[in-house]
Amino acid sequence: MANLATTQYVGHKTSIPGLLFFDVSQVNDERGFFQEKYQKAKLVEAGMPNSFNVVQNSLSYNKEAGVTRGFHAEPWEKYITVVKGKVFGAWVDLRKGSSFGNVETFTITPNTAVFLPRGVANSFQTQEPDTYYLYSVSAHWSADNYSKYCFVNLSDPKIGINWPIPLEKSIINSRDQNHPMLKDVKPMEI
Repeated sequence: MANLATTQYVGHKTSIPGLLFFDVSQVNDERGFFQEKYQKAKLVEAGMPNSFNVVQNSLSYNKEAGVTRGFHAEPWEKYITVVKGKVFGAWVDLRKGSSFGNVETFTITPNTAVFLPRGVANSFQTQEPDTYYLYSVSAHWSADNYSKYCFVNLSDPKIGINWPIPLEKSIINSRDQNHPMLKDVKPMEI
């Protein structure tokens, strides 16, 4: 059997139950690099739940640094990575229970990834132009399910996110600017 280099995943737990951060290696040579962006068996070994099954991949292209999206909590699980660029990621637990309101932030690059459980709100801000943000989910997106989502405001002082690019200088759509404050959020029942 050949001993060839391959992608490795190292998982890290966070203060939000089920939210995992992964370091993801790549194999470099004179041609460039190779990397497995999603490899279920290795991710499960690094801590991702075996029950996570991908049914859809979606790609968010972001032209400018400072594009800010979120906070959205959906009734499905999500695996997030960056193909090109860098994002500042922020997460808020919106599930009913003792961890409601817990916050985590870290940077996602092509050499990191995040597993997001149901009911944890996701947000990100691009740190570089031409950023490609790839996410795989365990349920198909449908406009009919939008009423099942849970949202929280990006600028809520109770959450206290220290955005690298101030929100007043970032690019945010009006829907994301008008989400409720944490005190007005009804926790998601999971």
